Amino acid sequence: MNIFYKQTSEEVMRILGVNGKGLNDIEIEKRREEQGFNELTEGVRKSHMQIFLEQFKDFLVLILLAAAVISAFLGKFESTIVILVVVIINAILGTVQHIKAEQSLKSLKALSSPKAKVLRNGQKLEIDSKELLVGDILYLDAGDYVGADGRIIENYSLQINESSLTGESESVIKITDLVNGENVAIGDRINMVFSGSFVTYGRAVILVTSIGMKTEIGKIANLLESTKEKKTPLQVNLDNFGKKLAFVIIVISALILALNIFRGYAIIDSFMFAVSLAVAAIPEALSSIVTIVLAIGTQKMSRENAVVRKLHAVESLGSISVICSDKTGTLTQNKMTVQKVYVDEKVLAHDELDHDKLLEKNLVLMALLCNDAITVKDKEIGDPTEVALVNLGEIYDLDELDIRKDYPRSSEVPFDSDRKLMSTANKRKDKTFMITKGALDVLLLRTMRIITSNGVKILTEDGKKEIERVNKEFSQSGLRVLAFAYKEIENGKTIGIEDENDLIFVGLISMMDPPRLESKVAVADCIRSGIKPVMITGDHKITASAIAKQIGILNNESEAIEGYMLDSLNDEELKIKVENISVYARVSPEHKIRIVRAWQERGNIVAMTGDGVNDAPALKQSDIGIAMGITGTEVAKDAAAIVLMDDNFSTIVKAISNGRSIYSNIKNSIKFLLSGNSAAVISVLYTSLTALPMPFAPVHLLFINLVTDSLPAIAIGLEPHNKNIMNEKPRDINSPILNKSFSIEVLIEGLLIAIGTMTSFHIGLSTGNTLAASTMAFATLCLSRLLHGFNCRSRESIFKIGVFSNGYLWIATILGYLLLEFVLSFKPLMGVFEVSPLTLNQRAIIYGLSFMPLILIQIYKLLFVRVHK
Repeated sequence: MNIFYKQTSEEVMRILGVNGKGLNDIEIEKRREEQGFNELTEGVRKSHMQIFLEQFKDFLVLILLAAAVISAFLGKFESTIVILVVVIINAILGTVQHIKAEQSLKSLKALSSPKAKVLRNGQKLEIDSKELLVGDILYLDAGDYVGADGRIIENYSLQINESSLTGESESVIKITDLVNGENVAIGDRINMVFSGSFVTYGRAVILVTSIGMKTEIGKIANLLESTKEKKTPLQVNLDNFGKKLAFVIIVISALILALNIFRGYAIIDSFMFAVSLAVAAIPEALSSIVTIVLAIGTQKMSRENAVVRKLHAVESLGSISVICSDKTGTLTQNKMTVQKVYVDEKVLAHDELDHDKLLEKNLVLMALLCNDAITVKDKEIGDPTEVALVNLGEIYDLDELDIRKDYPRSSEVPFDSDRKLMSTANKRKDKTFMITKGALDVLLLRTMRIITSNGVKILTEDGKKEIERVNKEFSQSGLRVLAFAYKEIENGKTIGIEDENDLIFVGLISMMDPPRLESKVAVADCIRSGIKPVMITGDHKITASAIAKQIGILNNESEAIEGYMLDSLNDEELKIKVENISVYARVSPEHKIRIVRAWQERGNIVAMTGDGVNDAPALKQSDIGIAMGITGTEVAKDAAAIVLMDDNFSTIVKAISNGRSIYSNIKNSIKFLLSGNSAAVISVLYTSLTALPMPFAPVHLLFINLVTDSLPAIAIGLEPHNKNIMNEKPRDINSPILNKSFSIEVLIEGLLIAIGTMTSFHIGLSTGNTLAASTMAFATLCLSRLLHGFNCRSRESIFKIGVFSNGYLWIATILGYLLLEFVLSFKPLMGVFEVSPLTLNQRAIIYGLSFMPLILIQIYKLLFVRVHK
């Protein structure tokens, strides 16, 4: 059992062979060979053979296999062979589809793997948490997931939520000292951190002691069985629909079986035909096609920086009517740059600071010391605001690491959202100073004096008003402002919150995080497509409003309010007012949840962006939580359905557009399958009720089911992005995919194909050759369904969206046509597929009647279908 908690941090470092510079390249290579990667071993996965055999569990496939056995028993070996070939090919396709979808989902999970900050070769680096090794020195900050088990060697007010291990929801206050006792429970090892938990407060330096399956959570993982992926709501709805459809088709097939027997057909032939009709009419490939289209669609979205962690999000994207977005980094560039400073009672541009003047130099030094950000090899690590301060120092050739070495930090009080302050104690020779930075409104309450070129003096009310005036002036220009103050403290003192008083005001540093160039266009796209963009930020109302106006979210100042105003509104009042509010400033996590809930109670589907630990509840409350991939904490990412790898608002709009397209393509694939299958059912019903010969042999229906279903349906699901999709209003999430108008379209299009098929059948019968009539009906139905794929690409005509813009459908159609021609022309197969040779006139009739539905539907779309431009 791990006993590192009983040992001092120095002893643990000695046991693990680690020094203060972290692991070097030689040690990393050696330990990697010994320890492997820091990841949990997955449960036993199904082999490809198991997946293949599972394809035969389907009820309809079992019926088909039974029919093959009966055919063989009765000596109809051709039918047996064809049935088996069809079933095996379908099983192979299903297996390939399953494996492809699984690989797609697996690669998406890999894209959102947590990061870890470590010390290696004496430098602070950011790596994937799977690369952590025993002996790594790991840095943890508020909002980070703990990537491995470890011993705390430096602690700065660290608090960790370990509910994933202990079930206790309250955060645990951590210490550095050793813990005595035998068999101490995990929850009581308060000088250790554990993989899977997350930091809620403070920061710490950790020595990694266990990784992968040897961590405490790894031990739990050993006890768990692998779980199955849940089906998405769309798949569940389609499965339910499929069961109802199956019942209807089986009733129809039973009726046709009875009619055929009554009309004197052989029982086995009638049975085979009824089974074949059921198999051809029921779109059993529907669920797998949806999975494939969703998986491929999410891969496309990941290439555009939107990683979908939960498949149901893709279905919901098209229904989003409100986007509640953070400002910083999402609507803006997340690249804070210092613009103006206020020091020695005057305003200066950042490049006007004079380092020969002590006050101005001291302000920059304080900005570097009360700061945790660093830049290593052109890589910026830390909060964007603090990085801006580091970059300010670099303008004047001041390196933050050198400054912090000259003024070592002896203790600190980390920043938190309640205090809105951060303080550090830094020593210089024989003196120690406490430097405090934070929001001006909070800091001024704790400030009694001000330092100027004339020395330290009392900060009068007029002096405070002047500082507040400058602060307001900065804020109205869209600048973010940090105030700095200090005081001298006794050497060796460990500072706490209670020390943040009686401070000496030094100055203000203002920064700007300018809007992303693409934000204005993205906001306009939202508004055009019926989506209301809402800004929710912790910034001042004035700052938030300035940015919101620039990008088009805010038109009137009355549409912006501060968080405290929400406290005066009850839920019903907020529900009424929320529609007219576009900007929320100075909000708390509780406010975010209330805002999201108010929109939801109005019947809206809400997307919510967030990056911090405190955003996690609101992300879960929203219909689609969207976490930031760059600045976001692992807690926020875990709570979200989508992760933006570029933290860009415009990527949300792209994701919504892609989501709408994916859903539309799935709906078009379903339309293709149902209209084609209904054509077959209508044709058979017509011949049965009119006492005509059976138009199709069982083998015909099996061929149609294989060739004209799966590949074209998948190709339709891969239809290129519809440029007009964002001109439409959000889809009602409660609206069934198979509504009245959709069902009518399916039946009408199926009827057109059936009319062409039966016309071909009658022309064949007029020659007195029933086999020729059956061959013509089979060829017409097969080719019509292949061509009908072009009708199902879009609501618009193919001449408007581009005849050749979907190459996948052309490949599927040409392949289907070649296979059909092979069956109709290759003599060894003609007997197996029960077809007769066709004359040129008969082929011309087949082609003409097959193109008829395509031509009629395209003419209708050109003349009558209008879409939003």
